Amino acid sequence: MFQRQQRLVGFDRPTTRKSIGILALFLIGTALITGMILRQATAFSSGVLHAKEGRYSLMLEVASTSRQRRNGLMERDSLAPDAGMLFVYNEEQTTDHAFWMYQTRIPLDIAFLDHDGEIQSITSMAPCTREKEACPRYPAGTRFWMALEVNAGYFNEHGIAAGDRLEVDPLQHPLLLKPVLLQE
Repeated sequence: MFQRQQRLVGFDRPTTRKSIGILALFLIGTALITGMILRQATAFSSGVLHAKEGRYSLMLEVASTSRQRRNGLMERDSLAPDAGMLFVYNEEQTTDHAFWMYQTRIPLDIAFLDHDGEIQSITSMAPCTREKEACPRYPAGTRFWMALEVNAGYFNEHGIAAGDRLEVDPLQHPLLLKPVLLQE
């Protein structure tokens, strides 16, 4: 009986406290890393393109961090017919801001949108799986806050042009909420 009590008392030694401390640090580190990964996770949102000829629903993959925007649709073999990637910026981009198709295997169209989601310009982009230096750049030619990539031909097939508008569900992606002006 006396030996058993001695073993139980042994759990209060400094070695046990160190082990618990190390375990606690490990769990905190794991939580921090998980949080960083989740911040980099891609968000999805639904969107509706409003054109003269109708309304067209899209499932949007939202790229709102620099890493997500940098990766874009690289290394993908396909994009669903009613899907796209919406690049969202925290500040207005200049007219010479350009996109490229390095390591992008599918032909895409890109629309550059203002802060209200109105399409300012549309450009077609060809796949480029060659060396970085050989891939052309596609400048926006207009100032923009968002850019929408879809399968090549999508905009033309649906009669979507400059002046048409993309509406995104802000409840699914809070970054897309616009500031509300209070009226007196």
